[in-house]
Amino acid sequence: MKNNSFQSRGNSRGKKPFGYKRSNNSGGSGRSGGGNRRGKYIDPQKFINKSVTPQEQVIYEPKNKFNDFGFIKELESTLAHRGYTLPTQIQDGAIPEVLKGHDVIGLANTGTGKTAAFVLPIIQMLKTQKERPRGVSALIMAPTRELAVQIEEEFKAFARGLQIYSTICVGGVNIQRQIRELARQPHVVIGTPGRLKDLCNQRKLDFRHTEIVVLDEADRMLDMGFIDDIRFLLNLLPNNRQSLCFSATITPEIQRLMDTMLRNPVTISVRTAETSEHIEQDIIPFASSADKEDLLEKMLAQPDFNKVLVFGETKWGVQKLADSLTKKGLPSEAIHGNKSQPQRQRALKSFTNGNVEILVATDVAARGLDIPNVSHVINFDQPATYEDYVHRIGRTGRAGKHGHAFTFVQQR
Repeated sequence: MKNNSFQSRGNSRGKKPFGYKRSNNSGGSGRSGGGNRRGKYIDPQKFINKSVTPQEQVIYEPKNKFNDFGFIKELESTLAHRGYTLPTQIQDGAIPEVLKGHDVIGLANTGTGKTAAFVLPIIQMLKTQKERPRGVSALIMAPTRELAVQIEEEFKAFARGLQIYSTICVGGVNIQRQIRELARQPHVVIGTPGRLKDLCNQRKLDFRHTEIVVLDEADRMLDMGFIDDIRFLLNLLPNNRQSLCFSATITPEIQRLMDTMLRNPVTISVRTAETSEHIEQDIIPFASSADKEDLLEKMLAQPDFNKVLVFGETKWGVQKLADSLTKKGLPSEAIHGNKSQPQRQRALKSFTNGNVEILVATDVAARGLDIPNVSHVINFDQPATYEDYVHRIGRTGRAGKHGHAFTFVQQR
């Protein structure tokens, strides 16, 4: 049973944690305060933001309703059955442009409904074609297995009964099964760049007749080192195609990619303020590994810590921590690269559905996840970069809700 014995040992803005000393190599790479990894030094003061004004949620008034988009009757019926009446801002802006055949840049945070913004027009396109070419008509690339699975689940839900078929191609699962599914010539392929490239090299994927390509969370794919794989795949696609690129940010590298990928794109921007501005953040000083885990247990025992995402550095460490917490009466699941895709999906589903209140994850495993109502993010091990930190804490404080983030910092 949760109790109220924990009190934050973080400090107000401007004060250093007790005993903390600045690293000598603060200007470059070095230890990141509380872990054993080598990474960019991050000033612990960047993990503190207590003067937070709750984010005011602005109610968007859409220009259209879903039945204004001209979808086929079967798709309109599915939307009505699923309770889709008014589109989100990214859907309202992007869907008409995609339906017109324009290339689109969608600047949107995770959790804004962007999946439907490209899935629905793809279904409409496939069902209204007079002649459908043999092979893959649509290619959707995502940075992680989890996000690819989420996209495919949405696609199948919207396309139910329409005889439009998709296949998911991601690493971590049996490639032979994916090869068998590709032999059935699905209309849509959803996958991660690495596995898609492998299948192309084995001549199991043919994109010569692909009419539309989607990059989802492009910034995350580039962060994870997929740029060469993405360029390889884009070079296999016809020049005469429609291209959609969704990203939370546009870095110079993403801009260069879009310049070669898109033709006269329409930009739809619905980005909100930086995550770090509206999430309450603090540090948790610790003296030793034992002290660190004890503090974590006391935090997780609090009643308001009701859906907590804990980030760790290594696959082994994440699994060990989840097992330890579970043995101590704090049921936890773990997701990391050593788990099979079905195991990761079961763990994620258990956390999303509330069967367990704690999910321990590595950075790579957690990228692209859209988990509703996360009350707290805890950086048990510090991230390698501040950009990773912003991405991590962005899992909480979504849709205008109040978010909390804590980062463990070792006392020096």
